[in-house]
Formats: sequence, C-alpha cells, structure tokens
Amino acid sequence: MTAAIPETFRAAVVHDFGTQLTIDDLQVPAPGPGQALVKLISSGVCHTDLHAAQGDWPVKPKLPLVPGHEGVGTVVALGEGVSDITDIGIGDLIGNAWLWSACGTCQYCRTGWETLCEAQQNGGYGVDGSFGQYMLVDTKFAARIPEGSDPYEVAPVLCAGVTVYKGLKQTEVRPGEWVVISGIGGLGHIAVQYAVAMGMRVAAVDVADEKLALARKHGAEVTVNAFAEDPASAIQEATGGAHGVLVTAVHPAAFGQAIGMTRRGGTIVFNGLPPGDFPAPIFDIVLKGLTIRGSIVGTRQDLEEALDFYARGLIHPTFHTRDLEEINQVFDEMHHAKIDGRVVIKY
Repeated sequence: MTAAIPETFRAAVVHDFGTQLTIDDLQVPAPGPGQALVKLISSGVCHTDLHAAQGDWPVKPKLPLVPGHEGVGTVVALGEGVSDITDIGIGDLIGNAWLWSACGTCQYCRTGWETLCEAQQNGGYGVDGSFGQYMLVDTKFAARIPEGSDPYEVAPVLCAGVTVYKGLKQTEVRPGEWVVISGIGGLGHIAVQYAVAMGMRVAAVDVADEKLALARKHGAEVTVNAFAEDPASAIQEATGGAHGVLVTAVHPAAFGQAIGMTRRGGTIVFNGLPPGDFPAPIFDIVLKGLTIRGSIVGTRQDLEEALDFYARGLIHPTFHTRDLEEINQVFDEMHHAKIDGRVVIKY
C-alpha cells in the first residue's frame, strides 16, 4: 500500500531574480503522460541554482521557479503510459537531472549529443526542480539510483558528478597523463576523484588552502594556490604541462590561466559558467595547437556511467546536510565560497 499523497507541499521558490527565495506551499502536481511524481529525500545544491535565482545567464529560467536538479526520492505516482516506455515503478529510488528531457528526434539526440538538443528542458530552470518535498520527472530521463546508495551522498553525482565525468572524457587525457582540475568546489572535488579512478595523474588549482587539502585527500599529487604563486609556471614546472585542463571554477581568471597550464597539443575543457568573457591569447592557442571545448553536463549514458563509479565505491562526494529553510543562507555561503564540497538538502 502506498502512502497518501497530500494536496500541498513545501518548496523554495524564486519569484524575482536577485531576491531571496521564499518557502511556499504549492499544489502537488499530477504526473502527466510518461512522468512520475517523486517524494524527495534529498537534493544537492548546485552553483547553477544560484545563477538561476540571480538570473545571471543570457537565457533566463522561468518564473516563478523551484530550483534544483540533484534530487533523489521515491516514486509515489505514475502518469499514463509510463509502463510502455520504462520499467520505473512505485517505490523505486530515482533522481532528476539538469537534462530533464530532450526531443529525441533531432540531429543531436540521434547522434548521442542529447545535451545539445535545442528543445531540451532543464530541471530546476525551465521546469520546476527538487527544492521541495515533491517533484515531477520525465521517466525517460530520470536517473536510476543504484541499490544500496546513500540518498544524500549520491545526490551530487546527478549533476556535479556527471558534469565533471563527461568533462574529463572530453579532455581526452589517457591513464598516466596529467590533468589539472581548476577550482576545487562542489564540482572540482568530485572531479579529482573521477580523474584518479580513471587512471589520470591529478594536479589541483584553487585559491583556498582548505580546498587544496580536500583535493590532496582525494588523490591530487600536485596542488597550487593561485593566490600564492603563478599557476601556469607552477604546473609547467611540476608536470611539464598538463595534457588536459578541466576548469570548474567560476572566476573568469581561471579560464585564461588554463591556457598557460597546458602543454602543446593539450585540451582545455570548460565546465564553469561565470558571467562575462575570458581573455584568449590567439597566438598561444595556435602556436601550442590547443583545443578548447565547452562541456555541459552529460547524456543519460554518461549519467549511468557516473553513477556506476559511485556504486563501485570509487566516488564519495564530500557533503553537508541542511534544511530547506536554510536555502538563502546556503546561497550566501556559496556566493562567498564558504562551502567545502556540496550542500545537500535533507527532507
């Protein structure tokens, strides 16, 4: 017997960009065709959620908005036709993701690049997400949470994990080669773990000694404080130049620094999304034969692979649980770079 579903639920809502979120009572939505209603257990808090609440990016999210795209919970209701397209059932542990849905028929979807689909919907941005006690998911795109997972520890894998995992694949760094993780925050500390698990040698760059200590804890061989020394010189001296650089930082300076840290023929991948532009010395890029790529989250297959690393005990996000009512304080701490690892809301 399933538990009764209430008429309303508590959620953190963005009503206007740049203002504090309010905790509101919302109507519990009924799942539409192919959808599931999920009762939340946890939700990671991503820097993208802060950007959404501030309206930082050129493409604005919907308003009002319930942010969140690292939610984990149990299925309590199913919409029409779910059994025809997936085996998700009542009581299953599933999650939402940034890639809430895609069209499935465009060139990008047909060729394994569904994250580039121009008709995609994004969790906690274009559709309401996981900063509430209930959420809707498209069952074709919902994350299957591995059996035995800690619902709080696994939540950050749904965005931070899959984002850096895909980004590392995009660097094309091979086992035994050097990769720099620039920015050891919610994404970066997990990136260090994935890189180590993938056989890469890891150097970490940040401006906070405590975050560099976290990187060393997770297996980084070289750490550089970019406030204390020039990161390009330090990385070149320690590694001979990185084969790849993954930039998860949200300060524009980190993007320009990546060029100096890379050896000839290397690849730089951008995950972080700070407002504005970055300096790109064309002469250095051409002379060194560098590749610069953007990488946004991952496909359903990338997410399945990223979760498998977690299920095998190779990835352990550093996290701290907080209550939903603390979300504005969490955002303030995030804005001032006072969070180690990831904050996870506990319902």
